[in-house]
Order: sequence, then C-alpha cells, then structure tokens
Amino acid sequence: MKKAFVSGADGFIGSHLTHGLITAGFQVRSFLCYNSFGSWGWLEDAKSSPSQGLTVFSGDIRDPHGIQKAIEGCDLVLHLAALIGIPYSYHSPNTYVDTNIKGTLNILQAARDLGVKRVIHTSTSEVYGTPQTVPIREDHPLQGQSPYSATKIGADQLALSFYHSFGLPVTILRPFNTYGPRQSARAVIPTIITQILKGKREIQLGSIHPTRDLVFVEDTVDGFLKALEAPNTAGEVIHLGTGHEISIGDLANLIAELMEVKIRVREDAQRVRPKGSEVERLVADASKAKKLLGWEPKYAGREGLKKGLLKTIEWFRKPENLRHYQDDRYVV
Repeated sequence: MKKAFVSGADGFIGSHLTHGLITAGFQVRSFLCYNSFGSWGWLEDAKSSPSQGLTVFSGDIRDPHGIQKAIEGCDLVLHLAALIGIPYSYHSPNTYVDTNIKGTLNILQAARDLGVKRVIHTSTSEVYGTPQTVPIREDHPLQGQSPYSATKIGADQLALSFYHSFGLPVTILRPFNTYGPRQSARAVIPTIITQILKGKREIQLGSIHPTRDLVFVEDTVDGFLKALEAPNTAGEVIHLGTGHEISIGDLANLIAELMEVKIRVREDAQRVRPKGSEVERLVADASKAKKLLGWEPKYAGREGLKKGLLKTIEWFRKPENLRHYQDDRYVV
C-alpha cells in the first residue's frame, strides 16, 4: 500500500483529497497546521470515524526539520499547504513569502533528501493575472497581480527548478477556481450562499464583472488522483479546469435561482481589489490534462456547474456546517 503525504490536509481541498486517497486505498499522513486546540480543521469528521489509512502530523510548513520528519517513510507527496486569501496578502505579504515560497522549498528539499517517488505541487490560475489570450494554456506568460499570486509563481518556479536541477519527479497541477463543501467564506460562492441562508437579500460582493472557470472539488480531487498514477508527467504543468466561464454577477443570480430567492447584488468597496490587481478573466484550456492524465471534469458546462452548486448549497444548509460561517462582517 502506497504511503502518501498531504500538506494542508486540514483545509478545503486538502481534506477532500485526504478522504479521496483513503477511499482509493492509500495510506495517508496528513500534515496539519499546529494549534493549541488540537483541531484537525476540516478533517475533524475523521475523529468520529477513524480510518486505518490515516495518520496525522501537526507542525508548521515553515519548519524544515518538522517537514523532514513528517515526510519520512512516505512514497508520494501532495503539497497543498499555502496561504491563499488574496486580500490578506495585501496586508501581510511577508507571511506569504515565508509560507508559500519557503514552505514549498522545505517540501521540495525533504522530498529530494528522502528519495520520494512523486511530488504533486499545487498551483493556482491566479498566476496568469488578467490573460492575454483565452482559453489559457499552460505556456501562457505568468504575471503576479497580487502578492499572493507572486508567491505562488515563485513556488511553482522553485518546484520546476528541483525537477531540472536535481531530477526530482515534480508535477505541477494548476486548478482553476475550485468550489464545493467546506470552502472558506473568503471565496465568493460560500459568501453568496451564507448571506442568503442567513436571510439577506441584498448580497455584498466585490467586483461582479470578472469571470471565473469554476471546478467542483470532486473533479479537482479526481485530477490529483489521476496525476499520481499517470506516467510521463514529471516536469509538467497541467491545468484542471472546465473551459466554461461565468461572471461573478451571473454566478450570484444563478445561486439565488437555485435557492429559489430573489436578490440584489451590491458592490462593497472594501471587497474590491486594488486598481491593477483584479484578474478580469479566467478560463482554462484543459486539453493537456485529458491527454496526459485522462482527466475530464464531470461537472462541466452550465449544467455541471448547477449540479455542483446544488451539492454545495445542500451542504451549507445543514446547521452544523453553517455555524462555522459568519455573514455579519467581512473577514480579510
């Protein structure tokens, strides 16, 4: 049985991926951010139904010694740990350098030292900034329009440098905007859903004209699982996207339609990105994923988006899930 190390396992995508790996028969060592509460984040459900395939290691991605110890004995590394909130990156960019760049360096160095057989590094579509051409291919120029995206570009380039310099078998997966159950309220879909569920009909958002390519988390996890098994992917950057785009304003109206309510959308100035930082359009060319991984999104197009949104709404409707979210104030 292969042993997989997952950094950021307590987060949105990481928790889904951890469960997906266990279901697929992997032994998983989940690396969580240490906290004095002993919280497993979104892996808390695993405490009530423990799996023989799961072990937990708490630490700090910025600690190279801890990372080395955590990866020991693992065959595969899936690196998802990162600071991802774009607004907070304007406030504390140094923290993003330490976590996203130095944290990635710690993962790469440990994987190299320990002879790991495969490393999957997680990127983001934000590395392109506002694109010059669409749909976006993997060879599109990179542009850091926020401190967050700049640090992710740096992390990606570090990962590729370890492939070219040391032969480390690194594959970079670049999911476009993943959504689904457990996503942070800093993302737009939970922001819309939670405001509606808590009785608001005037929904506060940032800019509503940009478009996004939305990928349901089940499809994202499937992409990671296929990347672990696919041959000839070392040194490759691969998109996980649907090729379908929707504006934030139209997305809000679609969610309201699915929840059978009428809303008005109001632009909240504090949620708007600084001038020059907003990424106006994101839509993926994912043909490389189909060719190299045999991956295609099951939740594709407008109908696929609706199915994914309905599953997400159903999860948020449960009081035990909704209680984790606040709608009365904007959290950076």
